[in-house]
Amino acid sequence: MPLHVELVSADHLVWSGDASMVVARTTEGEIGVMTGHSPVLGVLVGGQVRITPLEGQPITAEVDGGFFSVEHDRVTVVAEAASLASAAPAR
Repeated sequence: MPLHVELVSADHLVWSGDASMVVARTTEGEIGVMTGHSPVLGVLVGGQVRITPLEGQPITAEVDGGFFSVEHDRVTVVAEAASLASAAPAR
């Protein structure tokens, strides 16, 4: 079962889809999440969120603060501001 990922900024959906891995930088350090990861809630620091979708090219998004949540193979990234640096737009 893949991860379902939603990356949102304060005013719009930036990217949503299924992925095999998500990597983000939190106040506790960089975290990588794959299927079966235990639940976690983290505070994002500015930088990149990297998503490896099931299909297509890796996705990189620039984020400015926010939260990172993992629960039941669902990853939600809620950023104060976020924009795609690479790959396809939201589906």
